[in-house]
Amino acid sequence: MKLNGKYNVRQISVDECKPWLLNRHYLKRMTSISYAYGLFVGVELVGVCTFGNAIPLNMKKSICGDNFMDYVYELNRLCTLDSLERNCNSFFLGEIFKLLPKPLIIVSYADKSFGHNGYIYQATNFMFTGESHVQLDWKLKGKEHIHSRTLMDEFAFEEDRVKKLKEKYGDQLYQVQRPAKHRYVMFLGNKTQRKKFIQSKKFEIKSYPKGDNKRYDTSLPIVTQTSLF
Repeated sequence: MKLNGKYNVRQISVDECKPWLLNRHYLKRMTSISYAYGLFVGVELVGVCTFGNAIPLNMKKSICGDNFMDYVYELNRLCTLDSLERNCNSFFLGEIFKLLPKPLIIVSYADKSFGHNGYIYQATNFMFTGESHVQLDWKLKGKEHIHSRTLMDEFAFEEDRVKKLKEKYGDQLYQVQRPAKHRYVMFLGNKTQRKKFIQSKKFEIKSYPKGDNKRYDTSLPIVTQTSLF
């Protein structure tokens, strides 16, 4: 059976994504979600993909400059059941690209520290731009599982957030260097829109990285709730 005869893709809610992101995705945490899509077999949800725009301003500008920074969104989670047919993830992304609003610039990362090369992005014709900039993340001693963004969000929309974190946690708060990741970019839109993006791009298109992918544990139970609509 062809994939488009068995599977269907539609937009879903944040609540439908939540158990997948917390229990099955390797990061085991929520993220900024502006758009979310589900992969279905009949009415059963078998995969999720999310996009968000909570992206550092300098990174948005680094893709196509100031004039197009508001079009930049991150593909920040992609998670499907292990039992799906080969090429399902490519089919999933291809269908999502038809549904997303346009024009749009999609950026996504393959985490080298988890043994990821980004083969799904290569299979769907993303452009490889090289490695992301190395950053420093805030951590708490004894609670290293808490993400740096989660810590910063404790004083969201307040001035001097770092100062307030230091005042609250003292010597428990420290910084670690975040490993660089492979960065991929996709331009979505009609021919004219994509041409404008290409003419304005601030990056060099590089050869795809290769290597063995490391699989991570996705065995934790998850409830794949069926859809009524």
